[in-house]
Amino acid sequence: MTRSCLAAPLLAASICCAVCAGGALAKDTGYVFVSSENDNAVTVLDGKKFSVVKVISTGKRPRDMRLSPDGKSLYVMTSDKNQADVIDIAQLKVTHSILAGKDPERFVFSADGKRMYATNEDDAHVSVVDLASRKIVANIPVGEEPEGIRLSPDGKRLYVASEVANMTHVIDTQTNKVIANVMVGNRPRRLALNPDGSEIWVTNELGGSVSIIDGTKNTVKATVEFQPKGFRKEEVTPVGIIMTRDGKTAYVTLGHANHVAVVDVAGRKVLDYILVGQRPWGITLNRAENRLFVVNGRSDDMSIIDTATRKVLQSVPVGRVPYGAVIDD
Repeated sequence: MTRSCLAAPLLAASICCAVCAGGALAKDTGYVFVSSENDNAVTVLDGKKFSVVKVISTGKRPRDMRLSPDGKSLYVMTSDKNQADVIDIAQLKVTHSILAGKDPERFVFSADGKRMYATNEDDAHVSVVDLASRKIVANIPVGEEPEGIRLSPDGKRLYVASEVANMTHVIDTQTNKVIANVMVGNRPRRLALNPDGSEIWVTNELGGSVSIIDGTKNTVKATVEFQPKGFRKEEVTPVGIIMTRDGKTAYVTLGHANHVAVVDVAGRKVLDYILVGQRPWGITLNRAENRLFVVNGRSDDMSIIDTATRKVLQSVPVGRVPYGAVIDD
């Protein structure tokens, strides 16, 4: 057998490995994506060293972000362009945009991944977008300045927080109709659900609290208030919230109070306050839930927290007025 014949299968194997490796890079890259409202860009960080890999230009005022159901794309809501920009993660570039109503801020995908629901602050409604046709197929009227939006675990209910109405709306996803309006605290912003959807936690920015809604009765069943030392009540402005997958712990960003609250969900008790940067709003956990990423809008950085020790490991510059973070892990 000639040397070229021996080399052929080795070369084919090498090409196969290279192709497979290249495909793997398109998902679970470890990248940390941070949207910056004043830079009109998404900063991509290496997930280990947190060095900048790339800055991706987007439409004006990028805010909420989510990975696509297949994990291959990152959707970025660009509020001042009235659209979602879609970033291909393998290429790290915007490939196309989808209209999402007037002044869209936050959004979720439907349970089957075929639709997108976006809150439209200026129009006081939720846009229902068909992702295949890239068209808005329905508008759901809600209270003024809707922001936070979450889907129930079974995909049958949407929960939308209306800042001006001090209300959380419950929407039936089959009919696109509001089936309940729940009065919560002053200026509700964002939401988190426990694993079975029996509780909906709503942050009240000007109320300095979280309202806990009973998912069956659609009534407020409890309230958690925050008061870190050294801050006046009016300085405690909860906005961002995330809950661990087991539903045991909630993390709440306290805005002007420059802290993150660690809350025991079952006991309705604040366990700790963690000092971070200035005006923390955006918050997310990595897949292992051993790191908490907190985006600080006024100090233009991101605090990375060890959830076991509840200590900030490092702060990373991430652009002007960062809004939120997504981790591709």
